[in-house]
Amino acid sequence: MAIAASAFISLTLTPMLAAKMLKPPQREERQNSLIVLFERGFDSLTRAYDRSLQVSLRYQPIVLVVFFVTLLATIWLLFVTPKGFFPQEDIGQLSVSTEARQDISFDAMVALQQRAAEVIRGSPHVANVASIIGSSGQSSGLNTGRMFVELKGRKQRPELQRVLSDLRTAVARIPGINAYATPVQNLRIGGRSSRAEFQFVMQSLDRDQLYEWSQKMADAMGRDSRFMDVNSDLQVNATQATLVIDKDKANSLGISAEKLRSTLYSGFGSRRVSTIYKTGDTFSVIMEFTDKANWTPAILPDVRIRNASGKLVPIGTFARVERTAGSLTINQLGQLPAITISFNLPRDISLGDAVARIDQLKAELDLPRGITTTYSGSAKTYQDSLANQGILLIAAVVTIYIVLGILYESYIHPFTILTGLPSAVVGALLALRLFGMDLSLIAVIGLLMLIGIVKKNAIMMIDVALTTQREGKPARAAIYEAALLRFRPIMMTTMAALLGVLPIAIGAGAGAELRQPLGVAVVGGLLVSQVLTLYMTPVLYIYLEDLARATHAWRAQVFKRRSRQRG
Repeated sequence: MAIAASAFISLTLTPMLAAKMLKPPQREERQNSLIVLFERGFDSLTRAYDRSLQVSLRYQPIVLVVFFVTLLATIWLLFVTPKGFFPQEDIGQLSVSTEARQDISFDAMVALQQRAAEVIRGSPHVANVASIIGSSGQSSGLNTGRMFVELKGRKQRPELQRVLSDLRTAVARIPGINAYATPVQNLRIGGRSSRAEFQFVMQSLDRDQLYEWSQKMADAMGRDSRFMDVNSDLQVNATQATLVIDKDKANSLGISAEKLRSTLYSGFGSRRVSTIYKTGDTFSVIMEFTDKANWTPAILPDVRIRNASGKLVPIGTFARVERTAGSLTINQLGQLPAITISFNLPRDISLGDAVARIDQLKAELDLPRGITTTYSGSAKTYQDSLANQGILLIAAVVTIYIVLGILYESYIHPFTILTGLPSAVVGALLALRLFGMDLSLIAVIGLLMLIGIVKKNAIMMIDVALTTQREGKPARAAIYEAALLRFRPIMMTTMAALLGVLPIAIGAGAGAELRQPLGVAVVGGLLVSQVLTLYMTPVLYIYLEDLARATHAWRAQVFKRRSRQRG
């Protein structure tokens, strides 16, 4: 929409304003010191470009080699540059997930959670902390908790990674509880809520096999320095009490299974026996055993059940309690048992490197065929986007080639215009590597922007060169004259685009980390492509014109030969 609006203004309002407002330069305007200084500087720059352009036209093979070097460098950098999804933002909020042993009591979990919250609240980087325990979007066990942490302003604390490191170190000193801190992001795509940013899912029909190999995979990832905060939602070590009933004794005492189940549910469940109604509100009355007793499996046999004759019979007379390990939660995905391994990444590790390392670990562990693996949330969306990025870039280039071919009625010169793209990609990728950034989805958007920005240099040159050639000048003289004539508008448009995107590259303001790769990629691509295309485009134009003439002559000879044969 912005390009369409600007095109409409440029074709209508701008010519009218130019006719009304532009006047021939006056003598007094030429005496302005700033204008004189600028004109002298630009004239010197134009003369320097003139001399250097003549040198490049004199040594055309060297310039051609430089073009192929940039082309190979583009391919190499696209493979070796770390790939990512969305850059990590610092919006001043953290989500901290806590986990204790699976058989912990609620009171003990409350005490540990409060200690962890107090430690985080005491950090000089933290402004506020809100804490909850128990069932949440990521777990239904009472051995888990969650804290929402609001950090102080960015001017009052160090960078986010330093804050995370300090908080992890502080909470790690509390025995009996594990904490996983993850920055809250404006963009979180897909996936179930977990204790870390990325999720790796394992599934199998054989639950025992799944539990065994998921634990091995989590242990292998935990030992690898490419991963942080590795944790699993597998919870199968919770201590549980099983009541084993001697049916013969129960029948002889007149105790039915339904009576036993109903009594235990009344004492330990949430049976509502009445409702208290008041003005504007209601209150449920829940039956339970007395809370003054220390309810443990050891005193469960003393609980008395009323039999068919109305007598109270202790449970211990016809049943015993066995303590075993069991599952605290059972998770499924697509109707299959599933274990989700969540993880965060260190600052210098990209999501693409982490995904590649997980594939290596799968091969090293030799996972059974019955276990299937996939990614969830941001990791899955990253894989999907990575598969389409190459197609997207190729489709953009092919579309531009077709449109330019129609406009210029040529197969050759659209290619000449597009020869500046490798230098732009090289500059963008080098800038990302220099500032330690991944080739994220935001940076790919920057590359797509560069395709539209960079090709205008060659368009301005070649448009004039073709017009000059139609007037009878040779290709070398035509492109040389066009390059000098269009040098000023090329520099003006490039500087305008560069200065326009520079604030994004600097990365000031809230959430700047998300959009900064776009600015860095565009600035780097513009700087490198501006230097190279001013010299490569004229040389490649001459080579391709020679190729076009040679091809035309060859076709003419073939046509003549076929005409003679027919004659």
